[in-house]
Amino acid sequence: MVDNISKRGFDPLKYRFEDQAPEPGNVTMIADGVFWVRMPLGGRLNHINVWLLEDYDGWTIVDTGIFTDEVQTHWKSIFKNELNGKPITRVIATHLHTDHTGNAGWICREWGCDLWMSRSDFYMCKVMANDGPSDVPDDAIRFYQRAGFTKDRLERYRSRFGGFGASVSPLPAGYERITDGQYIDIGGREWRSVIGHGHAPEHVCLYCPELKLIIAGDQILPKITPNVSVQPSEPNANPLRDWINSCARFRELLPPNLLVLPAHESLYEGVHERLTELIDWHEVALEKLYDLCDEPKRAVDVFPALFKSQITDMSYFPATGEAIAHLHCALERRMLTVHEDSEGVAWWQQA
Repeated sequence: MVDNISKRGFDPLKYRFEDQAPEPGNVTMIADGVFWVRMPLGGRLNHINVWLLEDYDGWTIVDTGIFTDEVQTHWKSIFKNELNGKPITRVIATHLHTDHTGNAGWICREWGCDLWMSRSDFYMCKVMANDGPSDVPDDAIRFYQRAGFTKDRLERYRSRFGGFGASVSPLPAGYERITDGQYIDIGGREWRSVIGHGHAPEHVCLYCPELKLIIAGDQILPKITPNVSVQPSEPNANPLRDWINSCARFRELLPPNLLVLPAHESLYEGVHERLTELIDWHEVALEKLYDLCDEPKRAVDVFPALFKSQITDMSYFPATGEAIAHLHCALERRMLTVHEDSEGVAWWQQA
């Protein structure tokens, strides 16, 4: 994820509830029947915002935090102290990433409730969670060779492969599918599903017109741009095109006066302004990418056009995926051309 708040002059967003962020294991009410929970994460993003929605005869959880003993301890405290004697009756995961799905299976088993997700994200999460360390596919190695990985980087990829499942409690065998435009009745209020693409295959956001708020997951973060990457599983995809189109579509569908509940950082108002910023950031990045490719470049050579911060070992893989996403978008727009050398490495240059 890229920090772009520093690029602003005047910040158009209005932040809400900044002094009321709950400690792990506690909740903060931010609207009638809507409660804010924070769960710890490791690394730069040290928390995820998840949500408790009061339902008719119980509670709906939206996103669950990563699968660790620490996070489970905080959930158990909430189950004991914050549910007013009512059960968890449904879990909704906005998308497949482990900080959102990590405890979904565990909670569903503990409470005997259903998991609700989009179809693509449910099945992709199941597939990725079943990959083991010895399952490194040859075409994934070729994918990263094409991007310009050295032998050391390829070995690092092999050593990390299969780690996804360690952060996700096994999902249920079945689920309830969420589709775009679907209305979900939660406690007598209608929540509309608005699905975005690019960061995840089918990222579910939940918009409540009555409360004038949207649970946005990673789709509309206030200060950073979510990672938009090409993965070895779909090596010729153009997720950045899908991401930009989703931001434009959200801007058309959503009213401007919403409280945005993002998965990370602060709650805020200014959804139209933020969606415009997200589009503009990537459009500027594409122009920088074009300028950088006046001479042939590999995917691993174009990081300076996209990232201000130093790319570390941990960020190298998502940075590569995001670089390829921008290169694919520029290729489709005929800004760049690409050719492969005799070793299968792709070189990108101005068209």
